[in-house]
Amino acid sequence: MRNPLSKTITGIKPSGIRKYFDIVTEMNDPDVISLGVGEPDFDTPWHIREEGIYSLEKGRTFYTSNSGLKELREEISNYTYRHLGVSYDPVHEIIVTVGGSEAIDIGLRAMLDPGDEVLIPMPGYVSYVPCTTLAGGVPVIINLKEENEFRLTKEEVLEALTPKTKVLILPYPNNPTGAIMERKDLEAIAEVCIENDIYVMSDEIYGALTYGVEHVSIAALPGMKERTILINGFSKAFAMTGWRLGYACGPKVILEQMTKIHQFAIMCAPTTSQYAAVEALRHGDEDVERMREAYDQRRKFLVHTFRKMGLECFEPFGAFYVFPSIKSLNMTSDEFAQELLMAEKVAVVPGTAFGDCGEGFLRISYAYSLEELKEATDRIARFVQFKQEQIAGELL
Repeated sequence: MRNPLSKTITGIKPSGIRKYFDIVTEMNDPDVISLGVGEPDFDTPWHIREEGIYSLEKGRTFYTSNSGLKELREEISNYTYRHLGVSYDPVHEIIVTVGGSEAIDIGLRAMLDPGDEVLIPMPGYVSYVPCTTLAGGVPVIINLKEENEFRLTKEEVLEALTPKTKVLILPYPNNPTGAIMERKDLEAIAEVCIENDIYVMSDEIYGALTYGVEHVSIAALPGMKERTILINGFSKAFAMTGWRLGYACGPKVILEQMTKIHQFAIMCAPTTSQYAAVEALRHGDEDVERMREAYDQRRKFLVHTFRKMGLECFEPFGAFYVFPSIKSLNMTSDEFAQELLMAEKVAVVPGTAFGDCGEGFLRISYAYSLEELKEATDRIARFVQFKQEQIAGELL
């Protein structure tokens, strides 16, 4: 009997994040604390929910245009200009998608021909490599370095370049490391992209969540708007994960093809979510600021706490993750995560879920209450101390 499955699909590994999510679900233990999911613990602000409810009460349950509600695209354009200094034509340069992940998928499919190479800095979001493969592209991994605070350097891009390079994915602020890129870092990357005619997919889903520094988009730099697809959405900044709404902004010639794929595969993003998103962009800046202040407090607590345990932990300035090193414990990331879950009932994600270069690290989300984080880190500290004592005993 003929194999019914695609070799391309069967060759893609499942998400390493999902593995631990499923284990916790199967355990069904109320004492387990999970720090593994990158989902805000805040409810969607009430005025945003209310607008979604009102849209249903008014019977707004129809399809929107393939690109999304015109008023939402207008608000997205206003938002990018207000926060990034980049303005987009709402008609031709913006598409509303089912989450930022769909925007990544259709953006790569619109740009890649079989064999085109995509530079992907890792550790990075779990969808970049599979989406590149599904689009017929060839993922080329750039291993980011802790000593560079996991920033992408000009030299690393130049070393990875080949004549087949077409797209660079720029995942900042970064999931899982929390790393950011400052203007001077982006200017060096932009120079390489312009000189070598490379397009950029700039994933800025965490762009509103930076601490003590201002987020800069590479699309705002001279000569880069016309070669950048800017990816963003509502899940992280506005605590709207379940609403499944994102967007992409970029050159008309690319957006037209993205819209074509979206048209045949999805039709349009959820109408109710789009009306709620209009309200989020018009009146949600204070909500974002309130949540960002809470994340910042948690961020400082975790960095201090992990360093106090004796684990190296560089200070992240974006997203809501810390990425402590457990190399001193002589364990793999997966061993640490599994043993910690069994011994102390705390779930974390091994760094290898985000690429092989994540070995020796853990992703810890601080999208949880400070009370939960304190209890979880008390348990982690107990586990780490036990391991440190084991190592010390072996050396005697």
